[in-house]
Amino acid sequence: YKKMKNNPILYRLSQLMSLLLGARIFVLLLFTFALYVSTFFLFNQEESLRKFVFDYKVHGIIFCSILSIAAGGIINRFYDNEKDMLARPFRTRLQSFLKERYFLYSYITLNLISIIISALLSPRILVFFLIYQFFIWFYSHKLSKILIINNLTYVSLSLYPFFGMLVYYQHFSYKIFLMAIFLFLLMLSIDLIKDVLTRNVDKVFGYNTIANVFSKKFSYNNIAVVIFFNILISIIIVITYHQFNIFSWYFILSIFFFLFLLFPVLTYQKNKMFWVINLLRIWVFVGVLFMLFNGIYS
Repeated sequence: YKKMKNNPILYRLSQLMSLLLGARIFVLLLFTFALYVSTFFLFNQEESLRKFVFDYKVHGIIFCSILSIAAGGIINRFYDNEKDMLARPFRTRLQSFLKERYFLYSYITLNLISIIISALLSPRILVFFLIYQFFIWFYSHKLSKILIINNLTYVSLSLYPFFGMLVYYQHFSYKIFLMAIFLFLLMLSIDLIKDVLTRNVDKVFGYNTIANVFSKKFSYNNIAVVIFFNILISIIIVITYHQFNIFSWYFILSIFFFLFLLFPVLTYQKNKMFWVINLLRIWVFVGVLFMLFNGIYS
């Protein structure tokens, strides 16, 4: 740490890395990619690529979403700092190069820019992001410690920007409804497994989760039920998908993928849960790629 302070360039780079980690830069990049792909290839059914590229409201909504998510990552880090020292010591150490007040300044600045841009776009978009930013803060401040509500709120906030794009294009269908359930259950299973992995730390700092309130067997069975329901949703999507295409294969493969993941969950292997959660995260990204290729070749 002292060596870095003596080297101003290295120290500034460390501060920048601290801020980027606090804003969860890798999550932001994935969200940006997923929002653009889903918006153009799933929600947008009428506009040409040219109209989409020059639709400033779409880019504005996505940009405001990313700013709000970045601000949410920073405020969540502020509230969870003590917990993260035990659960994520390496990342917390990197973030210590930047003082707490700079994180708060960044949080306020990002939210303010998002509010200004959304106000310029339309009053409805402004209200949409004011609600989003409030609930992101309220989740970090209060809801993250309330049993079950924490999981449901986290997943809902993760999908909120996608719901915004769906409302903007007003393209509602049974297929999109099923896909929304699929993604909700996928994100929920990831969050439930995260609680299993941080069970002891959550208990120390007063975070009431299914993993530390109920027994180990109940927690794992609960995850298995969520995954099983996602298998059923995948089967329904495949059956009701009238046009068999590249994206259909994602849901076919999801059936076998989830069946494969059920084994370590139902055998209560905590040492395998780290791999399960990362495989699920990768599977979210794989789904975006399938959607992209399906849109390009269809």
